Amino acid sequence: MEGWTIPWIACSLVIGAPVLLLATLGLALLLETGISERMISRLVQFSVLTGLTGAVAMLVWMLATGERDVPFELGNWVSIPQQHFHFRLKFLFDRLSIPFAIMTYLLVGTIGAFADKYLHREPGFRRFFMCYSLFLLGMILSTLAGTIETLFAGWELVGLSSALLVAFFQERPAPVRNGLRVWTVYRIADAAFIVAAVSLHHLTGEGDFDALTGYGAWPTGQTTMSAGQALFVGSLLLVAAAGKSGLVPFSGWLPRAMEGPTPSSAVFYGALSVHLGAFLLLRVSPILERSPLLCGLVVGFGLATAAVGALSARTQTDIKSALAFACVTQVGIITAEIGLGFRYLALCHIIGHASLRTLQMLRAPSILRDYHTLENAIGGRLAPSSRIWQRMACSRIGTSLYRLGFERGGLDASLDRWIVRPFLKLLTACDGWERRWTDFLSGGGSRESDQVRPAPQPLEELL
Repeated sequence: MEGWTIPWIACSLVIGAPVLLLATLGLALLLETGISERMISRLVQFSVLTGLTGAVAMLVWMLATGERDVPFELGNWVSIPQQHFHFRLKFLFDRLSIPFAIMTYLLVGTIGAFADKYLHREPGFRRFFMCYSLFLLGMILSTLAGTIETLFAGWELVGLSSALLVAFFQERPAPVRNGLRVWTVYRIADAAFIVAAVSLHHLTGEGDFDALTGYGAWPTGQTTMSAGQALFVGSLLLVAAAGKSGLVPFSGWLPRAMEGPTPSSAVFYGALSVHLGAFLLLRVSPILERSPLLCGLVVGFGLATAAVGALSARTQTDIKSALAFACVTQVGIITAEIGLGFRYLALCHIIGHASLRTLQMLRAPSILRDYHTLENAIGGRLAPSSRIWQRMACSRIGTSLYRLGFERGGLDASLDRWIVRPFLKLLTACDGWERRWTDFLSGGGSRESDQVRPAPQPLEELL
């Protein structure tokens, strides 16, 4: 990077702006300085404009010079030669990360301006923008990550901020329960991601994407891994992407995320966070291409997700759930495009879909009022938009499909029955064995909670 004054400054602005925003808001709230809404709004505007300027400047410089791959390193933080482990804080600017960074800043900036008015004088105004800054930093880290460890750090920040904002209205039980459900699904995805990262370190000796996907700018890189190794690692990354992007069988968390404020629903679950799994698959696409079976799995997951999403979107009774499953449909199609090798098509699809869903989510609170206004103006109810679906629902097959769509594919019920319930029963049995053993050793109640033990909650409430 020596002598590259323009890219060095641009990279510093893109990465430093969200760090500065998070640090400023975090310190202000920690020290209870009573920072005003206007000051928060100005800080957000300044950070977004600064980062966006740096990203656009980097894009212009790369187009002018013909550079396709510009690394930005901040040193080697951990090095264990005996274990073949190296952790470098490295960022990568290429044809995949730059469009994502620009899209992130544009959409996050739009949502910041909307939320400034939407949440005006709300008790959780400062808390929202604290999670907002955490999300922005996580998206930039994930988007520009040059190593799998850096990507995982941003991945975790995005997941944490998303779950916190699903449970934003913490005085009501439903948002908290749904936030916990979203966090649980994210934990499954994170576990698969960690195992994949460790496996990659054992196979290649480092987590640098240049070594993982072959030396060469995206999307022309080719991995040096064997087909079997690519299938194993890629399957784990596919599970991670499925959890983060709401692919089958994890699609049920996305409509639950609509419990959060409308701005967070728009930018997180309609535009950016839901596409992070697809971004991961694009980043490791050379690994996918190494195994035809893995590509087939990616296409299968994508098409199954698109089918479930399309079916469920047409049977929902509220606009946010319908938009959530419409988003699931498009993400499934994007995943299938990645599996088929259409990388630039998938990238353009993500950018267009994210922009559209942001507009639709922001428009959702007022669209019902507009419908009522139209109905009052014409003196009657508006005709349904899909008569074909209504006629189909009258047949036996159509009734079954309608029920399947109304039950959201039965995915949540299947997960609860075959995974969550057995897991809870196992943990309850282990707790009972431990309690009896400790009671036997102590000759009586071995826990302070045994003195006043609350009645056990039924499994339905825990779920």
